[in-house]
Amino acid sequence: MSLPLRRAVAEFVGTAFLVVAVVGSGIMASRLSPADPGLALLENSLATGAALVALIVALQPISASFNPVVTLVERALGVIGTMTAVSLVAAQILGGLLGTVLANLMFGLDAVSASGHERNGPGLWLGEVIATLGLLLVVFGTVRSGRADRVAFAVGGYIAGAYWFTSSTSFANPAVTIARTLTDTFAGIAPASAPGFILAQLAGGALGFLLVRLLYPSIATRAAAAADREVLL
Repeated sequence: MSLPLRRAVAEFVGTAFLVVAVVGSGIMASRLSPADPGLALLENSLATGAALVALIVALQPISASFNPVVTLVERALGVIGTMTAVSLVAAQILGGLLGTVLANLMFGLDAVSASGHERNGPGLWLGEVIATLGLLLVVFGTVRSGRADRVAFAVGGYIAGAYWFTSSTSFANPAVTIARTLTDTFAGIAPASAPGFILAQLAGGALGFLLVRLLYPSIATRAAAAADREVLL
């Protein structure tokens, strides 16, 4: 199997498991703590953060972004090529959709059920901008400072925390946002609310790109070389 295909498969599988963790733990939390939304959110955030650590550790040697915004910034920084970025984003979106279907089925729900959980308003959109900006700073700051072996723990910890300090509970991921429109459960988001979240995430991604370039101005030679190799594969 070629490297580009292996990367796409890794992103598909990783994003699917990530969404299973987000949606599945949300359903479980709402059933275990139906009268305490704060406790349910704690359970949801801890499960998501822990799953992220495990998935990134397992798949990082191949590809472990699980997030179109991260992939687009990698492309903008010259770390990956255009065709690779397109294939990874497609794999992330499809993997996320599968993850929601699997989570719904595991808990005896319809495979697909449009969410009725509306999430709108400037405060929530600002929360998504901040959540995504912070995620990119954590990801690329950790990698570019030569500590790529710690990125799984940094990202898992950040997302678990951002569930609590952002008004939007930190979706910070267009693929996960799209996937969460298909579950009418604790973790769901109404389809009509998704575009606002995705636009805010893309805005956060653009700001994150600028901040990464400001704080870490030089692109690593090995990253540029990796991008060159992708053109030949």
